[in-house]
Amino acid sequence: MKTKPFSICILFILFPVLLQAAGTHSVYNLRCEHEEEPLGIETPQPRFSWQIQAQQRNFEQSAWQILVADSPEKLQAGDGNIWDSGKNNSSSSVLVPFNGKELKAGQVYYWKVKSWDKEGNPSPWSLIHRFGMGLLSEKDWNNAKWIAWEKDRKDEIITTGLHGLTNVDRALKGKKTGMYRLPQFRKEFAVQKPVKRAVAYVSGLGHFDMFLNGDKVGNNFLDPGWTKYDKCALYVSFDITGQLQQGQNAVGVMLGNGFFNIPRERYFKLLASYGAPRLLMKIQIDYADGSTQTVVTGTDWKATESPVTYSSIYGGEDYDANKEQAGWMQPGFDDRSWDKALDTGWKTRLLSQRSAPLTVRDRIPTVRLFKNRQGQWVYDLGQNFSGIVHLSLNARMAQPVKLYPAELLNPDSTVNQSASGAPFWFGYTPKGNGAESWQPRFTYYGFRYVQVEGAVPAGQPNPDGLPEITEITGLHTCNSAENAGSFHCSKPLFNQTYELIDWAIRSNMASVLTDCPHREKLGWLEEAHLMQYSVQYRYNLARLYEKTFNDMRSTQAANGMIPTIAPELVEFEGGFKDTPEWGSTFIISPWYIYQWYGDTRLIETYYPDMQRYIDYLSSKADNHIIAYGLGDWFDIGPKSPGEAQLTSNGVTATAIYYYDVTLMEKMANLLGKPEDARQYSELAARIKQAFNRTFWNPSTRKYDRDSQAANAVALYMGLTTPENRQQVFDNLIANIRSRDNALTAGDVGYRYVLRALEAGGASDVIYDMNCKYDTPGYGWQLAHGATALTESWQAYGFVSNNHFMLGHLMEWLFSGLGGIRQQEDSFGFKHIVIKPEPVGDVREANASYESPYGRIVSDWKDNEKEFTIRVEVPANSRASVYLPSANDAQITESGIRLQDIPGIEYRKEGNKYIVITVGSGIYTFHAKKI
Repeated sequence: MKTKPFSICILFILFPVLLQAAGTHSVYNLRCEHEEEPLGIETPQPRFSWQIQAQQRNFEQSAWQILVADSPEKLQAGDGNIWDSGKNNSSSSVLVPFNGKELKAGQVYYWKVKSWDKEGNPSPWSLIHRFGMGLLSEKDWNNAKWIAWEKDRKDEIITTGLHGLTNVDRALKGKKTGMYRLPQFRKEFAVQKPVKRAVAYVSGLGHFDMFLNGDKVGNNFLDPGWTKYDKCALYVSFDITGQLQQGQNAVGVMLGNGFFNIPRERYFKLLASYGAPRLLMKIQIDYADGSTQTVVTGTDWKATESPVTYSSIYGGEDYDANKEQAGWMQPGFDDRSWDKALDTGWKTRLLSQRSAPLTVRDRIPTVRLFKNRQGQWVYDLGQNFSGIVHLSLNARMAQPVKLYPAELLNPDSTVNQSASGAPFWFGYTPKGNGAESWQPRFTYYGFRYVQVEGAVPAGQPNPDGLPEITEITGLHTCNSAENAGSFHCSKPLFNQTYELIDWAIRSNMASVLTDCPHREKLGWLEEAHLMQYSVQYRYNLARLYEKTFNDMRSTQAANGMIPTIAPELVEFEGGFKDTPEWGSTFIISPWYIYQWYGDTRLIETYYPDMQRYIDYLSSKADNHIIAYGLGDWFDIGPKSPGEAQLTSNGVTATAIYYYDVTLMEKMANLLGKPEDARQYSELAARIKQAFNRTFWNPSTRKYDRDSQAANAVALYMGLTTPENRQQVFDNLIANIRSRDNALTAGDVGYRYVLRALEAGGASDVIYDMNCKYDTPGYGWQLAHGATALTESWQAYGFVSNNHFMLGHLMEWLFSGLGGIRQQEDSFGFKHIVIKPEPVGDVREANASYESPYGRIVSDWKDNEKEFTIRVEVPANSRASVYLPSANDAQITESGIRLQDIPGIEYRKEGNKYIVITVGSGIYTFHAKKI
């Protein structure tokens, strides 16, 4: 008993020493190339990022050290035998490039990091993380072959897709094409020694599901992502160490068509075929004794027809459970009746799939079951989403069941696929032995309703003994990019709008940013930059944009033109082939990626190709004016929506051309190319002069036809002259007010309307525009039953009802209402701006965003007595917080007056704001009004 007080005394004496030894901060959330523990890295200099948890406010990193080793044991012992960076005096903690020994293909490496604070105190070493290199050259595939079950039909190869029934009939007459049987492959191999690590590198085209010893490998959907297959294909890397077993192992693969082979049957937006579905695989097994074994695809693999009897990315999928062969994925299966796989001899460039895979994100239950007027059963899932169904049933016979998904219903409550691609269905033929379940593997659709043919719901009259459905559940599939931000406020309409837009974003985040999850599934490029801020507030898309840019480069024309879609799986005509507001994603998005993530790689990699696109646009200009293309697509005019009606296409096309050139000047400076920067600066000045000479009317003091889009793009792009800027801003507001706050701008213009209004301090106008149910807009769509953002402001049924191109308000919800932005000269949110704008009847809002440095929070409440805001600023960054007050004496932080808090800087900005600059930490500010 006497020793206990002595022990406590010693503990108190040693506690400061122990605390100092442990450090007051730690390093966590380690990333390599934007991913936690990636496989398939192909860059020779992967980049490392980390975040810092600090106990004290105002934390700034002063130095870092990284160790990289080829085994965790060496790293644990402090031996960075691949790279020991030493102590680097730098605040960098985002995308720090590797600078060690050459990294080898197919090898896994281990790394850890420590950092020092500004007083020189070190953190503990981080936990050990790993990254795996991909296959860097053709020889790294160990002579793996592209194998197939059937030979290609040479006369059916269509590498540039055919679009439109007239073009298809002209080219193919009445011939059916792409009707290959869907194969499955298997191979057995032995493992006789303790395994250290095993990785499978797989590309199955169009899509594949891989199985090892009976279990699916990974939880990915529609691997690999679609590309322009004659230019490149993607492979996927899986760590299969835990699925191998000592002795015999069996690998099995099923293939679907995807965009690689689109059958001419049922619905198709386009027809394309690169040949029969095919597989390429290498399994690398590293043993504990240092030896290596490889298993690669070749003619020693066996192949046969799979139970998937029809597969089309546009038409649906059929599955016959009676064609299943029990145990075919397991060792010991008798495959003597199977055929030898064929060596296709096919070649294409191979790239590692670095974007996040598609997965099942949500399970959506049926909320209503009813019979339509035609006597068919319809399942209402209550939400329009991208995905597939999970079907459970009891069957006493092999009666085919068809499931027709759709977004909308006809007046007689039958499903309506007229605007989403018809006919499309999921077909399942049960074995008829009782309870069964199934879900499609190789296609998806956008839908809310499912109409049934050939079955009845369990518990309903069934005189014909049809299969009885026990459950239909929706499986929402989308890109599994990490959530980055959240938003909620006191106004239900804005919360509903947030969800409306978010469902459309998620439904169109596939291996490309699609326009819609049903009718087209194509990567229309204007959305990639116009919606980029909106989407990045919600999801981390750095890796998806890497793929998008490879897709654009693979389809850039010899003259430098960037088409409207990427990958360009089909060539459209006119403005649908080439429109500046679409192709300019190639210039704008790399700059936005740099702004958001501090990532310069897209700029560095694609700068010469970007220059070629600028040269192309210049060749299309007449005295620096570009006047072709689709313009402000789907604006609200007197006609049905389509090409711009209220704004001359020369306005938006020339404005985006000018914006491109100004960004090229910035990027040239970033890359240390002063002569390029000078030339782009001079070109921008000439474009600006020509724009104002052509579109500004000095007598009326208006641009073009004084549309919302025309005024907004001139303001946002900086095309107005200083003396006219206020007039143009007033014109924009006057146009909106004259229409009783109704919006008219479309796909291109509306983003810039919101940006110009927010920058001009007119969030009250944004509020008024977006609180309406009686004119087309978000409220109108909600009032008309939309559960995902629709293609038209008017929520027309004859166009898509799951489209994310008009979702620009998402950006304002975070940046304006929530108030999370960053300083103009900041990149990666190193210097944050918290500037919420309370408007209308919104009394509180909470927004968060996971920046490269950590979580940013703006959580505010406003009433007649005071404005309160809780702010979180991550370590190694800082923030400027705008408080709506003119009197610093009435502001406190955690109950202490500003004047009494050391280290806090603040200033007045006009008569509206006190701007407080703080380092990292959690702060609660109160600004009293009386």
